[in-house]
Amino acid sequence: MSWKTAYRSLYYQDAPEPDDPDLIHRETALLTIDIQNEYMDRPDRGSLKPDEQAEYDRWTPFHERMQGTVIPTIQRLLAACRSSEVETMFARIACLKPDGRDRSLSQKKPGFNYLLMPYQERPSQFIDALRAEDDEIVVCKTTDSALTGTNLRLILQNMGIKNVIVTGIFTDQCISSTVRSLADESFNVIVVEDCCAAGDHALHEKELEVINMIYCHVMSCEELAGIMGLSL
Repeated sequence: MSWKTAYRSLYYQDAPEPDDPDLIHRETALLTIDIQNEYMDRPDRGSLKPDEQAEYDRWTPFHERMQGTVIPTIQRLLAACRSSEVETMFARIACLKPDGRDRSLSQKKPGFNYLLMPYQERPSQFIDALRAEDDEIVVCKTTDSALTGTNLRLILQNMGIKNVIVTGIFTDQCISSTVRSLADESFNVIVVEDCCAAGDHALHEKELEVINMIYCHVMSCEELAGIMGLSL
C-alpha cells in the first residue's frame, strides 16, 4: 500500500488519491522534534527495583523502534537534506527558568507531561546522533507545538519556506500539535512515518490516521525521497 491510500480514517476512506506534493527544495524545511536525552537515556535494567523494571520493560518497544528504525532513518534523511537545498531545523522542549515558571500549563501538569528541562542542562539537549550542525536553527519550546511557543512561524515565513517535513517524537503529542499548527498557518506538511514514534505503536498508527489527509500527508522516508529526488 502506498502513502496515497495508507492511514485513511473514516472521513477519507473514499477520497481520491492525492497528487504528489510539489516539494521544491529551497521552499522546504525538515523539522526534527524533541529527540532529547531526557527521553532516550536508559539506566541499567539490573540496577532497578522490580516495579522500576516493569516500567523499563513497558517502554522497551518504544526504545527498540527508536534505535532500530526512527533514529537511523532520520539520520539518513538529514544527510540527504543537508546535501541539498532543504533547510534542516530542530525544536526541543526547554524552559528558560530553572524552576520552569515559563512553561505552559500542559508541561506543568502532573504525570508523563510534567517536563522540567532547563535549556542549558543535559536532559533538554538533542541526542548526539541528531545534533544540529553549523548554522542549523534550533528553537526551544515550552509548549507541545513548535509553532505556538516559538518564533518558528516567523522564521519559516522569512525564509520563504512553504513545505515542512516533520520527524521526531511523540507522534500523538508534540508531532500532532505541531502538524496541526503548521496546517492552520497554511504550510504544506509531510509527516515521515518511519521517522516518528509514540510511546505505544498503536497510538502512533492511530494518530497518523487522525492527522493524515486533512493536516498533512503521511509517507515513508523512501517515498518522500522518491518524490523529492533525494539520495538516501
